[in-house]
Amino acid sequence: QVRIMESGGGSVEAGGSLRLSCALSGYSFVTNCMGWFRQDAGEALQAVAIIDSVANAPYYNDSVKGRFTIIQENAGNSLYLEMNYLKPEDTAMYYCAMSNLPRPYCSFLERDYRYRGQGTQVTVSS
Repeated sequence: QVRIMESGGGSVEAGGSLRLSCALSGYSFVTNCMGWFRQDAGEALQAVAIIDSVANAPYYNDSVKGRFTIIQENAGNSLYLEMNYLKPEDTAMYYCAMSNLPRPYCSFLERDYRYRGQGTQVTVSS
């Protein structure tokens, strides 16, 4: 049974930093695409940062480039999102997600990530 557990969310002031953590376990299939999505109330789910865990190649939403860093460790079983210079518009529930099969290209499309955790809330005040 696939288990995805996020942690590290919280409330910070604009300009502050947070580090989200994700523990992935219980899977035996081969995959390479994993990452972080977020969703604010009334908004669509949005890919924030994706990483090809085999190539160790990160991809970022334009809105977070230069501020967020996605990191994988432990052969892809641990995923982190370092968030700096946070803005109020970064406020959302953040989800760790994983594809269930290997892909030649890691997209930003929700449908390509079959597994997702319960999320951790990030709130940035101005």
